[in-house]
Amino acid sequence: MKNILILIYGILAYIIFLVSFLYSIGFVNNFWVLKGIDTGTEIDMMTALLTNISLLSLFAIQHSVMARPAFKNWWVKIIGKPAERSTYILLTSLTLLLIFWKWQPMTDTVWTVENSTIAMGIQVLYFIGWLIVLLSTFMISHFELFGLTQIVDNLKNRVSKSPSFQVNYFYGLVRHPIMLGFLIAFWATPTMTTGHLLFAVVTTVYILIAVKFLEERDLKKALGDTYVSYQKKVPMLIPFTKLSKQQSL
Repeated sequence: MKNILILIYGILAYIIFLVSFLYSIGFVNNFWVLKGIDTGTEIDMMTALLTNISLLSLFAIQHSVMARPAFKNWWVKIIGKPAERSTYILLTSLTLLLIFWKWQPMTDTVWTVENSTIAMGIQVLYFIGWLIVLLSTFMISHFELFGLTQIVDNLKNRVSKSPSFQVNYFYGLVRHPIMLGFLIAFWATPTMTTGHLLFAVVTTVYILIAVKFLEERDLKKALGDTYVSYQKKVPMLIPFTKLSKQQSL
């Protein structure tokens, strides 16, 4: 019965992730959703600024702290290993939904693209960014990444294997294609408002810091020389930059 409850819990966590992911696509560029990044009643600029920065900071803290190996080792003693990843995904998704709910619009226009062809191209690029995010998860282990493999193995009384290091497709171009996809999606908009710019700048800074100083450090510690060699061959976020450096040398 306990294993079945963990299975149900993990499936619900995955469903909530899907809802938050799909809503993100609509929220960031004001498509299809009830409340986008630029919709809602505006309040004074300073209050909106502090509210939005607080929301993004909450996400950064939750997302980073719970992803660290030291926290995981402590957390699994409480929640159990099969449910650890699902819990992380659930709390991350709920934090995202909180951002969407409480985000304060700041709608002054920073720039806008008047040419309809260029604007359409930017919108296409926006969806390409989200597609890169989604496809990249399947190029490693989508179901392990979102906790489903662990809960199914637990139901079958199997111990989940640690995922092996793989360099598949996008991961041969950049070390963090998921983050590259997010960066493309967050910046690709024909009309950039103050609120959208704030969102893009803060998330970009967070991604760069988290990847460079947290995730890369953890990966080097876990994989050793294998990851160091990978770092030397494949750029972190911008494709082909390592090739350019090698050619210049």
